This record gives sequence, structure tokens and C-alpha cells, in this order.
Amino acid sequence: MKIVVGLSGGVDSSVAAYLLQKQGHEVVALFMRNWNDASVTLEDECPWIEDSNDALMVAKKLGIPFQVIDMSELYKEKIVDYMFDEYKNGRTPNPDILCNREVKFDVFMKTALSLGAEKVATGHYARVSSTFNESGKEIFHLLAGKDNNKDQSYFLCQLSQDQLSKSLFPIGELTKPEVRDIAREMELVTADKKDSQGLCFIGKVSLPTFLQQQLEPKEGEIVEIFKDFSGFHQETPQFSSKLEELQFLSQKLSYEKSDGKVIGKHSGAHYFTIGQSKGLGIGGHAESCFIISRDMATNTVFVGEGRNFPGLFRRALKIENPEVHWIREDLRLQNGESMKVQARIRYRQPLEEATLYQFEEGLYIEFENPQCAIAEGQFAAWYLEDELVGSGVIA
Repeated sequence: MKIVVGLSGGVDSSVAAYLLQKQGHEVVALFMRNWNDASVTLEDECPWIEDSNDALMVAKKLGIPFQVIDMSELYKEKIVDYMFDEYKNGRTPNPDILCNREVKFDVFMKTALSLGAEKVATGHYARVSSTFNESGKEIFHLLAGKDNNKDQSYFLCQLSQDQLSKSLFPIGELTKPEVRDIAREMELVTADKKDSQGLCFIGKVSLPTFLQQQLEPKEGEIVEIFKDFSGFHQETPQFSSKLEELQFLSQKLSYEKSDGKVIGKHSGAHYFTIGQSKGLGIGGHAESCFIISRDMATNTVFVGEGRNFPGLFRRALKIENPEVHWIREDLRLQNGESMKVQARIRYRQPLEEATLYQFEEGLYIEFENPQCAIAEGQFAAWYLEDELVGSGVIA
């Protein structure tokens, strides 16, 4: 089988290519150049140059064809511009998930298939399998990687059945130490290379510096809300329906400057996200202060002291219907239906027991335990055991 591997210059994709070659497949390596601006990275040079060289050396070592494709314009349009818009509107995007949906498993996959490939492989710690339903239709399943510490299925939560049908994740059954051992045994240049950090394909960046390319600094006030704030002590009302209860549980607490005390200044509410504690420059507290809300209209950031501050937690969240995505379309809920699942709202968060409720006005996720720092724009993903079956953008 002819398989194109997205060779990123890291150890994971390097070993993925080797394993496929070992299985007897015709392997072709493609490196995606998605970014070429070193001015915002914290390294001395743009990381893609080093990554491209490492990918080339791995391809030479394995004796497989290697090509570089420039997707920087597409990446800027689909990912970077989207990020700027989301932060400007007070939301917190996840560029890695969008990169997989819009770039790696869309345009890149189409490019690979145009070269005659039957499948596209990446170095994700995830697995894909398939079964046949009663009608004989093949159903593809996105499964968590075997390495619980590295499982990356969350980043693939927006893939479709069609995309999964053409995807391979060769290292999904392995742990990270096992992957590195294989790379050392094969004497691959990436064997001991550190994992990439920061934004997908851009590298480690100072997010405010990156955002300042398009979002101007704008001084505003930091207002501290205290634990005796009356908004935290409202008695839970009686509800006439489950929908009414979920609307109440998922609503975000809103604050006014008069609800607390001004304790500092910031350079722009759009540079911050819910749950953030670093970069605020706040002192004089026994515990760190965390962002609990942002008012984009007044450019005000509201904070509370301590990780267990009441304003950080909510029991439920809402996903607007157009943003609800089911990998397993055969499991899609109809209005009035519910489903017990496990869910997470960020990468590496332990799966939490939850229930999905589908209503005409949207999908709600109610967690058994209150969740910390639910941020608009992030993705919630839900699982049945180790299978990721759906996801959506948090409203």
C-alpha cells in the first residue's frame, strides 16, 4: 500500500514512517511548511527550518522519498487569522484541533491522495479501527492512544468518518518510551529530540507578543472579586424543566467593577483567557489570582484568589447546534434525547463523568463534578469508554 507520512521532524512521525516501512508499505514523506515568521518565536530561528532538516535526515536514513509542501498561506488564513478573531472577541481557540481539521486532514490529505496514496499517516498517539453495521456499512472508530500520558485523540476530535477512513496512526499502540527506544535502535536523528511546544507548527511563542501582530495593546483594569460576593451564594432555584436547569447551570457569572476592587492594570483583555494566572503581575496575595471573567466591552479583567475560587467553576456548558460534531454520526442525539458519556474540555484533562442533553436550542453537557475554567471557544470532547465519538465548540 502506498502511504504518505506527514513527517514533522519529531520522533513520533519518524517512528511512524519506520514502522510502516517495516510492514512492507511504500512510504512517501511529506513535510508541511506552515509558518515562516521567526519574529514571534522564542527560539533564535523559526523552528520549521530545523524540523525540515531533521525530517529530511530521517527520510534519507529510511531511504524513502521526501518532499516539502508550502502551506503557510492556507495556515495563516485557516488557523492564524481565526485565532486573532477569536481572541479579539474574548474567546479561547484551540489552534491544534483546527490545524488537524482544516490543514493536516483536509488539504494535506487531499495533496497526499493526489500523489496516489491510499492512506495518510501521522505520529499521533491515537488509534483508528472499524466495524461493519447491520447494513454492511463500515464504521470508523477514533480510539484513545494506549499511552495514557500521551493520548492525543482530543486533538483529532473534529475529524469525520471520511477523514478517519484514510488515516493511520502507527504509534497509537505504543508508549512514548517505546517510541524513543525504536528511534534509538534505528539511530534516527530525532530519537532524543524534545517534543515540540507551543502553537501548532509555529513553535514556542509569547502569546501576547504573537497576538500584538494584529491586536493592539489597550490598558484596562484588573478587578478582584472576593469570596463573599453575593453572586456566589444564590440559592438554587426550582426548575420547571431539565432545559431550564441546564440553562441556569451553564450560564457564566457576570460582574461589574462595583462588585469588587480594582487592584491593577493590564495591557488588553484579549490577551488573556479564563483560568489564567500568569502574566497578571498581581502581588500581595496568599494564593495566586486567577481570571474568572473578562468584559470585552469595557476591557476589564476580573480575578479571584485561589484555585478553588467559586467563580472558576461551572457544572454545565452549552454547544450551539452548528458547532456540534459527531464522529459517530450513527450515535447523534435527537431533540429530547440524552447520553451518559465521559468528557474533557482541554487536552490531558482526566475524563469526567457527564451527561449529554440535546435540545432544539443546542447541546448541553452536564458534569457530575463542577469543572474549572470552562472557556468559550475551546473544544469539549466526549467519549464512550476509550472511543471519542463527538465534540463541539463551547459557547
